[in-house]
Amino acid sequence: MRIAKLLLITLAVSFTSSLLAAERQAEGNIAVVDFGKAIFGTEVAKTRLKQKKGESSFAALQAKYESTVAEMKALKQEMDTKGMTWSTEQATEAQKKMEFLRADLELITRKIQTDQQALQNSIVQELRPKAGEALQELIDEEGIVLLISAEAVVTAAPSLDVTAKLTDRLNKKTQ
Repeated sequence: MRIAKLLLITLAVSFTSSLLAAERQAEGNIAVVDFGKAIFGTEVAKTRLKQKKGESSFAALQAKYESTVAEMKALKQEMDTKGMTWSTEQATEAQKKMEFLRADLELITRKIQTDQQALQNSIVQELRPKAGEALQELIDEEGIVLLISAEAVVTAAPSLDVTAKLTDRLNKKTQ
């Protein structure tokens, strides 16, 4: 009976120590990645973004946005400084003009956001397959057993973040 107890305790201790060793090994193989940051940090993505900003249609939208904002600021300043001396008609006209400018600004903003979203989607569609391959290679080489999305992590040691490694690997794959 004593031998059985001793054998059971020895078995439990060896099982616990093997579990602890496996846990220690797994801790070293945990990583965090920001997939979006890795994709948009590539040279391909930076080039596409730069090209988009250089397009005449996008530049025209940006210029229209900036001029509308400037016009709104000037009108607001004029309303603040001279508004007290204006007739009801003048004040109403200024208010209408401000409403029109605000509507224009919202429309321009939506157009810019739509263009940017379309560009981001096309970059992700283009790079997603290669990014998946690069990520799998990184997982295999680093022996990662648990990969966590950076968006789901509150805090992590910088040494666990493999985003830069993924970006570098993706840059090599897209050259």
